[in-house]
Amino acid sequence: MNAGRPTRLLFLLGAAMVAACAGTGPGTGAGTGANPSLAALQSAEIGSYHGQNLSALSDVGQENIAGTQHVSLDGYRLKIDGLVGAPQQLTYDQVLAHDHYSKVVTLHCVTGWDATILWEGVRITDILAEAGVQSGAAVPSWIQGGEPKVVIFHGVDGYTSALPLSWIQDNNILLAYKMNGVTIPAELGFPFQVVAESKWGYKWVKWVNEIELSNDTSYKGYWERGGYSNNGDVNGPMFEP
Repeated sequence: MNAGRPTRLLFLLGAAMVAACAGTGPGTGAGTGANPSLAALQSAEIGSYHGQNLSALSDVGQENIAGTQHVSLDGYRLKIDGLVGAPQQLTYDQVLAHDHYSKVVTLHCVTGWDATILWEGVRITDILAEAGVQSGAAVPSWIQGGEPKVVIFHGVDGYTSALPLSWIQDNNILLAYKMNGVTIPAELGFPFQVVAESKWGYKWVKWVNEIELSNDTSYKGYWERGGYSNNGDVNGPMFEP
């Protein structure tokens, strides 16, 4: 897990209204969990950071479309595909080998709950660079299908949501693996969750196992197809007109 790599602080001034809520469902998990449960981690999580009080992990809603997903790292690969020059299949440790960053972000769910959490993760742009997607770079001739404009995140439960590539690049968006100093528990999205700050919760994909680059700017994810705003800005309308 590359414990020697330093963690860099991106401390967010002000609270971004974002959330990790994506509906509920009774489904079953997938595979065998390799990480501690939420209950086991509660005694180890930190309660404050640089003088700012943090919410407990138990304050974060366990909302999903198919129940808690229990992901085994034995066969886990994070796929980077779509409009990329060099598709990737990264192990958990290979993802964590990138530089680490931290942000304190207050989450607000469309169902009404909120939680202030310290997130630690890697920049999505650093992962995409391995696949040949770099900010400001010309589109190489070997990328077929046009210039990538949208990043579609897939969860192991079949959930999807998309974000503009330029927005991810401009805002140093993280793919998180820790919350409040402990590994994200299965109930809240292990192994990875998108920290889509300034976006509503349905843009925060959990249990991420695929990052797809696309030029389909009209792509709609799970809840967006049901009428939620495709933009997802917390300061904008929650639903499409």
